[in-house]
Amino acid sequence: MSKITVVVPCFNEEDALLIYYWEMEKIMDQMADTEFELLFVDDGSSDNTLEIMKKLNEKDSRCQYLSFSRNFGKEAAIYAGLSNAQGDYVAVMDVDLQDPPELLPGMYRILQEEDYDSVATKRSDRKGEPKIRSFLSEEFYKFINKISGTEIVNGARDYRLMKRNMVDAVLEMSEYNRFSKGIFEWVGFRTKWLEFENVERCAGETKWSVGKLFRYSLEGITGFSVAPLSLASVVGVVFCLLSFLMILFIIVRTAIWGDPVSGWPSLVCIIFMVSGIQLFCTGIVGQYLSKTYLETKHRPIFILRESSEERKRDETGKGNK
Repeated sequence: MSKITVVVPCFNEEDALLIYYWEMEKIMDQMADTEFELLFVDDGSSDNTLEIMKKLNEKDSRCQYLSFSRNFGKEAAIYAGLSNAQGDYVAVMDVDLQDPPELLPGMYRILQEEDYDSVATKRSDRKGEPKIRSFLSEEFYKFINKISGTEIVNGARDYRLMKRNMVDAVLEMSEYNRFSKGIFEWVGFRTKWLEFENVERCAGETKWSVGKLFRYSLEGITGFSVAPLSLASVVGVVFCLLSFLMILFIIVRTAIWGDPVSGWPSLVCIIFMVSGIQLFCTGIVGQYLSKTYLETKHRPIFILRESSEERKRDETGKGNK
């Protein structure tokens, strides 16, 4: 019997957790010939998320959990889940039901019957999402696909089901600054895409503000493209040429008409513009340098505070005593 591990990152999801479990319970009953493991990853929640995970673990042995020492972010939660997944097939799914569980049987059937290593999902629309957020997301995908050698599918979700060989390949990329959408595409493997209409959260509020999405997009851009560094170099060369031409112009003008005092406002504007460009280019280099600095520290991607496996071992040890 094949085993499917479903990795479910959670951060302050006490309102959605039980609803998600009830929906997944229907899917697991429907796929009775398949063994399941629901691996919940508590990303340092400050509400009752962990307590609900523990109760689910007591009620249903298929529910396992990992709990971080603090909030490390969704990317770390996905990596931790993949690292601890025991299944022959591994899925990544959001707990808010924006990733429809009813797609899972079809995804599993595709991997069983067709020559694919992964079945991934993408949204066919952004219905119900704020317009400014939809616009920024669309522009991000257009931009990153122009500057990156790794194509990121527009509307792609983290929701996908993978065979073990692809999961192992993803885990080999143990970089600290992670962008899973890019990593899934970079490792390759044959992937089939399924589209579905956008679904609103079943409960609770989104944890992704515009600011967090912007920082996340920077992770993707700096992680899968060096084009901004090239842009900084090109801008530097262009402005060097412009300054050389301006020097020639000033020399010629002075030789013919003398050196009038007028023109200082335009000079100040030029100085401010060039300084701004220099700072902008320095900022781009700083972004890449900061990523390099964090990678060289070799800090762990996540730190576990407790897990269902440790709890089981502790209870077994007490029972033996």
